[in-house]
Amino acid sequence: MIKKLLYATAILLCISGTAGAQFSDYLNKAENAISGKKKGKKGGALTEADISAGLRQALQVGAKNATQKVSAPNGFFGNALIKVLMPPEAQKVENTLREIGLGGQVDQAILSMNRAAEDASGKALQIFIDAITSMSIQDAVSILKGGNDAATQYLKQKTTASLTAAFRPVIQASLDKVNATKYWKTVFTTYNELPTTFKKVNPDLTGYVTERALNGVFVYIADEEGKIRMDPAAQVTDLLKKVFGQH
Repeated sequence: MIKKLLYATAILLCISGTAGAQFSDYLNKAENAISGKKKGKKGGALTEADISAGLRQALQVGAKNATQKVSAPNGFFGNALIKVLMPPEAQKVENTLREIGLGGQVDQAILSMNRAAEDASGKALQIFIDAITSMSIQDAVSILKGGNDAATQYLKQKTTASLTAAFRPVIQASLDKVNATKYWKTVFTTYNELPTTFKKVNPDLTGYVTERALNGVFVYIADEEGKIRMDPAAQVTDLLKKVFGQH
């Protein structure tokens, strides 16, 4: 099994366009580690325990970096990639309110939703750490053999239910704290009272923001995974360098 793991590790290191000669070099490192000819920095050949521990450490680094970014001020609001906007079914509501001079209330509602997402995202790290800690050798094999986002998909599978359960009350409290519930109620109460042929709208604000917050966190988890797989500079510990062949 270790031979397969090491081959997979070598292949992953070359996904970003590594030249053929470098690929051979990584493969040779894998062979040397298998045979015991190449010693790690701490002494001893690379083992399954090293690989498993290295992957756990990589995921911990990525999870910490991702959650720090999205939970920072403007982590959501200042990033067009993950910014929480009005849900698609509310676009007609938003447009109508802006047309009648209520754009300020709409903008405040959007700001409040993003502040809630930022506030809740700080709660994600421990849930990720718990999932990473419980990762088995078989999980590690699947991640190494998977695509560039295999670790992200693993975390999604293992943590989405727990994250949703943890995020929802935090986001509800955050929305209340920044008066998002009030702004949301103002927006939709005003809209629903207008003489219009549009269907009345009453979306679940907390559920919607929770879903968008989780999406934003995983966007950054995937970004961090890509860096650790492809960029030696992101392999910030001796163990990561040892597992990924950067001696």
